[in-house]
Formats: sequence, structure tokens, C-alpha cells
Amino acid sequence: MSRSAEIETRLREAFAPAELDVRNDSGRHAGHAGDDGSGESHFHVRMRAPALAGMSRVARHRAVHAALGAELTAAIHALSLDLDG
Repeated sequence: MSRSAEIETRLREAFAPAELDVRNDSGRHAGHAGDDGSGESHFHVRMRAPALAGMSRVARHRAVHAALGAELTAAIHALSLDLDG
């Protein structure tokens, strides 16, 4: 399973979002720091989920990182998050 698909699956299971867009931006960072050559090192996530409502920005980011798990977050060099409840 690609990292994009794994990110999407884990976030859907954890938050049942109303909107979810996982974009692989790795191609825009080819040759930059953190580019591991896999084509799956840089991602942007836009998610709207009622489960995030009332959380601070830091709490939303922590919740997403917890849902993705330590192994997956360690495999990703850059994860940009646009989150709202």
C-alpha cells in the first residue's frame, strides 16, 4: 500500500472525516533535504472532521500524528496539515 493510501486509511478510521484530501507533494521536493528517492516523503493533508472540533491547533496535530502512528510519521519527511473540526 502506498503511503498516501495508508495515511488516508488511518485518518478515515480514526476521524470519519467529512472531507479528506491527501496530496503527495514529493515530486515538488525532489533533490531537496529529506527526499529519500521513494517519491513518498512529502505530503499535505486537508481534513475536516467533527472529531477535531473544539481542539486547539496543537491538539489537532497531535491527534493526527497519533492516528498515523510513530512508524508512519517517522517514514515521512514532511507532513503539512490543514485541519478543522
